[in-house]
Amino acid sequence: MTPVSYLRAASAADAVRLSAAQGHRLLGGGTNLVDLMRKGVEQPAVLVDVTGLSTRIEEADDGSVVIGAAARNSSVAAHPLVRTRYPMLSRAILGGASAQIRNMATIGGNLLQRTRCLYFADAAGSRCNKREPGSGCDARGGFTRYHAILGASPTCIATHPSDMAVALAALDARVHLASGEGVRTLSLLDLHRLPGDRPDLETVLAPGEMIVAVELPPSSVAARSTYRKVRDRASYAFALVSVAAGLALEGDRIVDVRIALGGVAAKPWRALRAEAALRGGPATAEAFAHAAEVELADAAPLPGNAFKVPLATRTIAAVLTELSGEQA
Repeated sequence: MTPVSYLRAASAADAVRLSAAQGHRLLGGGTNLVDLMRKGVEQPAVLVDVTGLSTRIEEADDGSVVIGAAARNSSVAAHPLVRTRYPMLSRAILGGASAQIRNMATIGGNLLQRTRCLYFADAAGSRCNKREPGSGCDARGGFTRYHAILGASPTCIATHPSDMAVALAALDARVHLASGEGVRTLSLLDLHRLPGDRPDLETVLAPGEMIVAVELPPSSVAARSTYRKVRDRASYAFALVSVAAGLALEGDRIVDVRIALGGVAAKPWRALRAEAALRGGPATAEAFAHAAEVELADAAPLPGNAFKVPLATRTIAAVLTELSGEQA
């Protein structure tokens, strides 16, 4: 057994100070970190509990909704501001895990959870560049049903597991960060990295930097939005493909559109090509299918997950068709 010390942060500044030391890790709900500790993937010397920090969910003066990083997933999904203004986010959270896990998991921790790649989790028997840089990737040539078809690299084909992050990517969410150097805000789309040749670097967070809040800006597409998750079973399971999408229409013309995909890349995948193909055009099933094909044109599937390309294409088209009121 590896001994672990426990500290409880009294404030964000306290958490930043305590977590900056070597071997110290922030602890939210623990639904991912503790599991990885049991498997020997994570071996922190000190856990810094941040669950007592900001859990607020409130409207800002500019109409944005600000969610404290320690807010529980279940609280966010059920909050009236989220349910009425950002239904895709509520649905993504509810589709993400069991009720027990949603009651424990925090918003900040959800964004920073690590991949569920079986080879990454197998610390005793598999090579993984994300876990041990330069060791190799046993997923390549292995069981790849759940792996990436977009944005992967020779060193890593893992996917990001979060459902919530996919909806936040589609909603142009912003992430508020704090460190010993001060505070900064960045787009959620810029938080996670694609693997490249350093899959162990999963986010752009600097050492000692932490998420303190997530901001949802006012959105023209959020009210007409949804989240659809395709998985191997209806109960608690990670996405093979998921789609978060929102539409703003004038008659049958698309004024604006937002689309993000899950289960296909190492980060929430914003479907910018599909959006560009649709914006200003007709809201028809044919247009939706074409835009989905445009987005998936550069997919690089493996033999075990080639089905994800047509699955993602059909799911994008079906979700947009549903939102537009068109008949499939």
